[in-house]
Amino acid sequence: MHSYLRKLVSPILCVLLLPFAWVDPVVAAQAPLFSLPLVPARPVSRPFTAPAHPYGAGHRGVDLPGAVGEPVHAAADGVVVFAGVVVDRSVVSIQHRGGLRTTYEPVVPEVAGGTRVRRGDVLGRLGAGHPGCAVAACLHWGLRRGREYLDPMVAVHRPRVRLLPLD
Repeated sequence: MHSYLRKLVSPILCVLLLPFAWVDPVVAAQAPLFSLPLVPARPVSRPFTAPAHPYGAGHRGVDLPGAVGEPVHAAADGVVVFAGVVVDRSVVSIQHRGGLRTTYEPVVPEVAGGTRVRRGDVLGRLGAGHPGCAVAACLHWGLRRGREYLDPMVAVHRPRVRLLPLD
């Protein structure tokens, strides 16, 4: 009887729990596995805060404390779509598969638009200052899909899925 119940309950549990197994598309199979752009890893000094609407207040990326002149690395494979100055700060943007784009600022670029990069390649050097940064230099690292801004740390820290035995 116990064996019969197990054979009956297991498929039912799978069907009931399947909707909860869905993960954010950023971390789905289509998305590249991201690495942190500053090595070694360090704590986030200012986290991502999603805006309530497209033009609302928020923090559309994370700030990572660093040192002026330290190398900034590509978080994943892609193509540099922009490397230059926007208003008063230097920016590098990379297009990745899955429609994802990462942005790094302030970064003095050592790459040019159209350059193919691999995860870990040096994009440039961290520049001084960043609004709201409590230290001499912070890297603002952003991620978006289309016009939607996403938390880049979700793509670095993939959720770990584990199946546990029933008994």
